[in-house]
Amino acid sequence: MVQDLAPPAQPVTGVVPPQMKEAKIREVFRALDGVNFPLAVVAAGFVRTYFLAPIGFLILGPLFLVKFAPFLCTRYTLTNRRLLIQRGWKPAPVQEVALADIQDVLLDEKKIDTYFLSTELRIIGADGKTVMTLFAVPEPAGFRQAILNAKRAYGVPATKVVGPFKPASDAR
Repeated sequence: MVQDLAPPAQPVTGVVPPQMKEAKIREVFRALDGVNFPLAVVAAGFVRTYFLAPIGFLILGPLFLVKFAPFLCTRYTLTNRRLLIQRGWKPAPVQEVALADIQDVLLDEKKIDTYFLSTELRIIGADGKTVMTLFAVPEPAGFRQAILNAKRAYGVPATKVVGPFKPASDAR
């Protein structure tokens, strides 16, 4: 006897095609950087020394909490349809670009902050111009690769799915 199971409430990335439902692939919070938090650069310098490290950690503690404050935090969210910059108490998209509109993602290795392991990523559109800049992205090489992989996997324009979706495990 074969049972007909209802689809899960939360889509699983890679199982649900982007034409049916949007699924979050990866989300990162903006790292501390010298532009928005100049005190973080000073604290990082203290942490690199032996004697002033405790002072550096005391300075970085509150800054780390501010990074995740709901009204201040910036998130970079990658879904199977688009790349978003979100801000605010209830994350609302400030800027977005569809995966189909992304041509390349550039990472400037000269600007990598070795203490916070972050840098900026430039999203290049189909016309060759920068359509979005992500500042202070933590682990930028991994996030860049995730964007390019999502582009290759899901970078087709959303179209309506004809017929019911069948997972690969049902194919016989």
